[in-house]
Amino acid sequence: MNGALIIVGLWILFALSWIAAVPWSNKVEKRVGLSKELAYRIVLIVGGIVFFIPAHHYEGPLRLWYPSLDLFWTTVVAIVLGFAFAWWARIWLGSLWSGQVTKKENHRVVDTGPYRIVRHPIYTGILLATYATMALKGTILGIAGALIITLGLWMKARLEEGWLEQEVEGYGAYRHRVPMLLPFGPK
Repeated sequence: MNGALIIVGLWILFALSWIAAVPWSNKVEKRVGLSKELAYRIVLIVGGIVFFIPAHHYEGPLRLWYPSLDLFWTTVVAIVLGFAFAWWARIWLGSLWSGQVTKKENHRVVDTGPYRIVRHPIYTGILLATYATMALKGTILGIAGALIITLGLWMKARLEEGWLEQEVEGYGAYRHRVPMLLPFGPK
């Protein structure tokens, strides 16, 4: 059994399923625009490149620890749970989902399901999978990539929130009621 292939397979399966669901979305009424999205997109691309540098069989100064078999299976479970949480949120959001910062046709605040736990459950799920993968990698590059991805998702979340607060009635109240990324974290 090649553990690295299992982890890569989970990420690929998640990415392909996510891409396949793109058409399941309402028509866009208004966009924030690429110029405002460029910063977080660059950060996410850089984070993804650093994060996905292979660590399997790597021996060298950037290796901080070697994962045990118990850690491997724990991280597999955490990755699956993270992806499942992200998918629950995407399904719950339904046709209001967008990969960009947009206002959709018939846009409204969704504050039930996973959105009653955190305002950005898709990002929360992806971050859980990212940090579980980082724990398995055991390298400085894995940690750096996870931190950069976290920064990129946080930047996107802040941009979305400012946009939604202006565009969607009731978002400001929702923002003050429900934590951003961690269930018991800051609002």
